[in-house]
Amino acid sequence: MRPSRTAALAAALLLPWTLALAPLPTSAAATKTVYDEPHRGQFHFSPAENWMNDPNGLVYYDGEWHLFYQYHPDGEVWGPMHWGHAVSTDLVHWRELPIALAPDDKGHIFSGSAVVDANNTSGFFAPGTGGLVAAFTYHDPVTGRESQAIAYSSDRGRTWTKYEGNPVIPNNGAKDFRDPKVFWYEPQQKWVMIVAGGQVEFYSSKNLREWTHESTLDGVFTECPDLFPIRVGDRTRWVLSHGGTHYTVGDFDGHRFTPSQPTRQVDFGRDFYAAQSWDGAPDGRRYWLGWMSNWAYAEQVPTAPPWRGQMTEARTVNLIPDPARPGEFSLAQQPVPQLTEQLGGEPATITDTPIPPKGNLLAGQRGTSYEIRAVVDVGNAQEVGFDVRTGSGARTRISYSTARQELSLDRRESGDVDFSPEFPAVTAAPLPLPADRLLDLRILVDRSSVEVFAEDGTVVFTDQVFPRPHSDGMAVFATGGRAVVKSLTVTPLRSAWPRQRGR
Repeated sequence: MRPSRTAALAAALLLPWTLALAPLPTSAAATKTVYDEPHRGQFHFSPAENWMNDPNGLVYYDGEWHLFYQYHPDGEVWGPMHWGHAVSTDLVHWRELPIALAPDDKGHIFSGSAVVDANNTSGFFAPGTGGLVAAFTYHDPVTGRESQAIAYSSDRGRTWTKYEGNPVIPNNGAKDFRDPKVFWYEPQQKWVMIVAGGQVEFYSSKNLREWTHESTLDGVFTECPDLFPIRVGDRTRWVLSHGGTHYTVGDFDGHRFTPSQPTRQVDFGRDFYAAQSWDGAPDGRRYWLGWMSNWAYAEQVPTAPPWRGQMTEARTVNLIPDPARPGEFSLAQQPVPQLTEQLGGEPATITDTPIPPKGNLLAGQRGTSYEIRAVVDVGNAQEVGFDVRTGSGARTRISYSTARQELSLDRRESGDVDFSPEFPAVTAAPLPLPADRLLDLRILVDRSSVEVFAEDGTVVFTDQVFPRPHSDGMAVFATGGRAVVKSLTVTPLRSAWPRQRGR
């Protein structure tokens, strides 16, 4: 796509509460080593150099998770788009590969998707074999006209050949016509493509080369759409993601999508966009990730040089019944379990401990990459929550207001916030307190991000932050009443990166 838009308690008082509390490793001084820059996410993918935005072509094939992405190899701001490429065997450790698709005389290479053509329906592969087929948008930089095209790979995505008959879907007359998402629709033995950039258009094909228009979804204008099934009980529901910012649950019959409930918000933070899900996951589950930025300030975030742009961590995606709205479902996201399995260090724990009105149960804890998992009985407190990446006057605050019944994330004092007037912000989401008054939170903190998962992952915040490396403290707090930590675990997360540049 293109641009659119306080003090610690005395040791004697702390002792009964912190016997199981081991300090996190203090963050090492930032070095010039690639992947170890001060703001480089240590468990979030970013390219070694230059600009990156939307994820493209997420597909699982032959033991590898492929991540393609919008990439400008000649600068740290948006420019002529290529498809960058990385692969992983565990959705945690990523290895960059050479650029997959580059601009040509038909245009720049905008967003799209990839599928496994196992039965060679396209005819691109040798008899009895299959391979990968990518669908992408050609964007003419002179006229602005956009069309849909395909390319194929018979060597596990290492090299790509653009189809000589491109475009497979010419421009339809719309100014914005891009971001094809392709998937196999088993009941009718055909490929389906959804295209947006404006209204969502549906096409079908038997061979990935010749496409027939099926329908238009009125009233939904978006970029980077995704459409995928999720099994709920004895029925399949379909989720239409609108640019990764909103989603609609409904039904799909191979020709048209019919919404069955109102559109909802995917993420309540400022930095989750263009989410795409992986095609062909081996366990039949749905996984996705998004670009962790916002067009309002994406080209100003203070990570360059040498890079600018990162992804969220990979997440599982499910639908769960909404108890407040019978018959409706909520999208639930959680970090993939491999994240802590692969990178988690020795956890520090607290159980059944009142949160003191002064002091800080986490006063001895330090870190710049870690996970907090907490269940807090909010009792009669007016506000409870966590401060992360604290120090030198900086903090990012995750707080729950019992009066407003909402969860919020405040990054106005998170560190470097002056690069754009759009960056300092407080965002909030409604979150009714359950009858047991237990608040369940999962918080991922990295060198330049904070992600919060509440209410089984149905309320999520994704925000970038840019504190100094030594702003590495944390705190749990309660104000206006008594609250109790039922359980709290802080797990340090090791870096997923090699300590030298490895492509």
